[in-house]
Amino acid sequence: MASTTPTHPVDDVPPTRHLLAFGLQHVLAMYAGAVAVPLIVGGALRLPPADLAYLITADLLVCGIATLIQCVGVWRFGVRLPIMQGCTFAAVSPMVLIGTEGGGLPAIYGSVIVAGLAIMLLAPVFGRLLRFFPPLVTGTVILIIGLSLLPVAGNWAAGGVGAADFGAPGNLALAAFVLLVVVGVQRFAPVFLSRIAVLIGIAVGLAVAVPLGFTDFGAVRDADWLGVSTPFHFGAPAFHLSAILSMLVVALVTMTETTGDLIAVGELTGREVEPRSLADGLRADGFSTVLGGVFNTFPYTAYAQNVGLVGMTRVRSRWVVAAAGGILVLLGLLPKLGAVVAAIPAPVLGGAGLVMFGTVAASGLRTLARVEFRGNDNLTVVAVSVAVGLLPVGVPTVYAEFPEWFRTVMNSGISAGCLTAIALNLLFNHRPARAGSAGTEAGGLPGGGVDEGVEEPREKAV
Repeated sequence: MASTTPTHPVDDVPPTRHLLAFGLQHVLAMYAGAVAVPLIVGGALRLPPADLAYLITADLLVCGIATLIQCVGVWRFGVRLPIMQGCTFAAVSPMVLIGTEGGGLPAIYGSVIVAGLAIMLLAPVFGRLLRFFPPLVTGTVILIIGLSLLPVAGNWAAGGVGAADFGAPGNLALAAFVLLVVVGVQRFAPVFLSRIAVLIGIAVGLAVAVPLGFTDFGAVRDADWLGVSTPFHFGAPAFHLSAILSMLVVALVTMTETTGDLIAVGELTGREVEPRSLADGLRADGFSTVLGGVFNTFPYTAYAQNVGLVGMTRVRSRWVVAAAGGILVLLGLLPKLGAVVAAIPAPVLGGAGLVMFGTVAASGLRTLARVEFRGNDNLTVVAVSVAVGLLPVGVPTVYAEFPEWFRTVMNSGISAGCLTAIALNLLFNHRPARAGSAGTEAGGLPGGGVDEGVEEPREKAV
């Protein structure tokens, strides 16, 4: 009898009803972050409400297309892992500056298109850098991703940044209620229901929030039923050198962040990211960014919010996230459906976010548990990297007096922590060992004093 190769959980296709439930859960987890970038940029440019609505629907449409490319894969585009795509926050400050002082939306879109092309060209180069991400670095980066996202969940739980009742006890009570529902469902419900614990928590929280007056659906009545984004709706792109240089810095930052997210998902799903697949994932990022410039939206990257959801639910199928991409396409074409999702109050999302983002941080700790910390300087690598990564999270204005390009790189805790971890790992583990160092006994790189579990391939370290 011919033996059949078992299907990897990443390639498994769940039943249709499960696909839709799991996919909707991913959409709800990233929706607030996805629409925040067009709202911030459009608000800074003082666009009228109709143009703001157009930016949001265009963003959701391209989010969905980008997610489908990343999960399903087309030739050498797409990492083929459960990765959600969304607008990167690293580009917000440069885009606001370009839009207000350097040529408006056409100049933004011109620089975005060039940045996307640059990402596609640089993708193979980044793929070859994967050897600089041993478990010591990947665990640290995953930990920083989770910790840097927790303030986002905290702001949601308090009512959302800028809310008139920010920090009100009622908001925090609602978030705590949703948190308890998510934990309770995951602990006591049957297996399938435990895997959609976040979706159930949001649904129950919304059912409680509506009669208590936390939200209203007035915007749903005003939203159009159908909206189609057309290329260059705001005019032909303009290519200004200063804007392009600024966005190229953003491109390097997003590539660093996406590398960390892809490695994190590879760890969670049991399918190791290799140089070729990493390059394919980054190439999809670049193509999606070019699409964003053409269809009136912004640069795209892997969304760390959904990394936590994969780890928490243990649903590893990429087709689940592909279904989420399909839902985003529908939301982009049907603004009324998007308005329904947008009506979910921030405290409800905050309660669910605390669990998801905490799961990302815990996954980083799990990866670091495989690293040897005795007789070496690995603890210093983790300590300094986490400190540098969380500095702009705890003190957002810490780099306010530095040049724009420096702020673009260092204000992202993920990119700052990732670069620091790579540099310190090279410093301590890729240089000749000191006399009498225990590192020479650990069997690392020849003459490098690298400890076991630091430079081993990830599958061997397990």
